[in-house]
Amino acid sequence: MWRRWIGSALPHIRGPRVLEVSFGTGWLLTRYAGNFEAHGVDLNERMVAISRRNLRRAGVTADLRQANVEALPYPDGHFDTVVNTMAFSGYPNGRQAMSELRRVLRPGGRLVLIDVGYPHDGSRLGRALVGVWKRSGDVIRDMSSLFESFGFDVYHEQVGGFGSVHLHVATKQGN
Repeated sequence: MWRRWIGSALPHIRGPRVLEVSFGTGWLLTRYAGNFEAHGVDLNERMVAISRRNLRRAGVTADLRQANVEALPYPDGHFDTVVNTMAFSGYPNGRQAMSELRRVLRPGGRLVLIDVGYPHDGSRLGRALVGVWKRSGDVIRDMSSLFESFGFDVYHEQVGGFGSVHLHVATKQGN
């Protein structure tokens, strides 16, 4: 189920330069790295090593680095698309993370973000899943307000996972 949701990011990725932040095992990277100049950062050194191995096995390449989302090692406006899946709610400082995602994205570039969110349909299972994530330390944020406050125009939203998984696709406005 999770791979299907993470895979729903694929049609929204545009190049030529793509950055995936908090890529985990690199499952999504292996699906698009052959089509773009792919880059990735993850805080966990072990995930970087696992992803490098998975990329080799898939026969694709990407520039992977160990780095913190709060201090991305790239120049301003460097990427056409920034991808972040199932990680944003785990960042302690969501505003700093969003600031960095925006900084490295070119004007008009896309932010593709998939994360947990409150179910809009009142799903009991969805609410239970959100409760599990919150107990694990995740912070469920009002992403619409966050996107707006950082100058993003959200043009596509999709909800699944019993209402608890949200896909947001937004463009960076201005500089």
